[in-house]
Amino acid sequence: MSARALIINADDLGYDPAVTRGILRAMREGVVSSATFMVNTPYSEAAAREAQGLSIGLHLNLARGEPVWPGFPRDFLEGGAFSEARAPTLPAEAVEHEARAQLAQLAKLLGRPATHVDVHKHLHRHRSVLAGLARAARAAGLPVRSIDETMRRELVAQGVATNAHFIGDAGAEAYWTLERFEAAVGALPASGVIELMCHPGYTPEEVKSGYAAQREVELATFLHPQAKEALARAGLTPTGFSVLTAGR
Repeated sequence: MSARALIINADDLGYDPAVTRGILRAMREGVVSSATFMVNTPYSEAAAREAQGLSIGLHLNLARGEPVWPGFPRDFLEGGAFSEARAPTLPAEAVEHEARAQLAQLAKLLGRPATHVDVHKHLHRHRSVLAGLARAARAAGLPVRSIDETMRRELVAQGVATNAHFIGDAGAEAYWTLERFEAAVGALPASGVIELMCHPGYTPEEVKSGYAAQREVELATFLHPQAKEALARAGLTPTGFSVLTAGR
């Protein structure tokens, strides 16, 4: 039986200044152990300055904002920007180049490489996006988030490290209430690397988002003393994605 490890990863660092502040607080004062960073927003540089010393991966953004790779094919953009609706048609080669460019941008902004990669809006559920990302991640030696067993098998087949289990969502209601968190921690799988995806933050100040006030509920959850107590009862100390690359 493989050892059990828990990663609590906050998505959307750099999305909005208020979201960034909340994520950093959840990491420095709460139980969140990792975050993923959007490098192509107007708020990315400030977020990078504020996130020094923390475990940060790439939140590959193919859903909004402009490409980082200058050669990204314009036919797959809307008004020069990414569109979530165009994601299913993105060529794998373009995704690979853009992933490499965003990884390089992250390293430039943070002064160190990404710990891993996940994708804004889970757009790697589309086959060509996953294929391009897998090639870029394999070349960089980085793990990639898998959200289901089919994706997990494909990443492993491509030689890319990934989590064994995944928990988390975002919808009309705040996903990580304290009650749900305590219940989830008490029922975690007995082995393997588990990623718990979350979206803590303060209500966005600059960006319109369907997941807004819900972020403050999640922030309160991950700052609450009972969250730490639940983890202690389970014998878990949240870690980063380096657990998947140690010894490789």
